Amino acid sequence: MQSKHNKQFVPFAKQLRKNMTKEERHLWYDYLRNHPSRFFCQKVLGKYIVDFYCAQAKLVIELDGSQHYEDEELIKDTERTAFLEGYGLTVIRIPNNEINRNFRGVCEYIDAILEDTTPPSA
Repeated sequence: MQSKHNKQFVPFAKQLRKNMTKEERHLWYDYLRNHPSRFFCQKVLGKYIVDFYCAQAKLVIELDGSQHYEDEELIKDTERTAFLEGYGLTVIRIPNNEINRNFRGVCEYIDAILEDTTPPSA
């Protein structure tokens, strides 16, 4: 398995951070950025750039727009998830419309996942 960090993708990750979708901006600035569990935005992991990553919980959060529900994208997302799970990461996918429609519920869902995946503090 290749290294978890791939320097060649860093410039593209920086570009993605500057050009986040409105749903990514909403989740980042209104919730994850100041969360007690430290999150990274547009983090390079191997051959992918994930939307949000919490190393402590080994958690990846991906926000999915409508294009992710097309057959070809579903296959790519399945491969991507399997690759990331190969590092022992938990991957959750949240549809963009849930961010817009039920933001509080999304935040509660993330907290519940973190509660289950974050190791207790020493």
